[in-house]
Amino acid sequence: MSDEVQMPLFWSRRGWTATIVENLDGDGGWAVEMKRDGDPEPALVGPWTMGRDKKSPKPLDRAAFDILVKTATDVLVRHENQSRAGAHRHLVVPTADGRRVYATWDAAGDEDDPHGIVACVDERTGERLREGRVPAGFKLTAAAIERFLTGDDDE
Repeated sequence: MSDEVQMPLFWSRRGWTATIVENLDGDGGWAVEMKRDGDPEPALVGPWTMGRDKKSPKPLDRAAFDILVKTATDVLVRHENQSRAGAHRHLVVPTADGRRVYATWDAAGDEDDPHGIVACVDERTGERLREGRVPAGFKLTAAAIERFLTGDDDE
């Protein structure tokens, strides 16, 4: 939404929408949903304060909306960082011949054929020793890298 909307239970501004909804979980009350424009799901859902009458929700205001936008943005950033970290791993492995190998594992974004890509580089020279596809269940360990480097792990 490009237009600003500022109503007591609904604010939309700068690519974000806050909606106050009745909380159907637990003891009832009210909740706020923060949704980024274009996203299918809310980035943040949390409890919302009751108004003075202890029945209806407190209306949204600019300060509350700005705090909700910052909080929802922080949640999305942490989620993206965690997803990225889960799709990439690295390990330094000393080999039997005295080298130190920097090994990386990256998950392939293929839902139909899940697998990973392992790359091994000599830490001192930067020489690429081997790169290749590995099964989805590949564990990045020193022993697994030793097998990968000798070709004893081929699918």
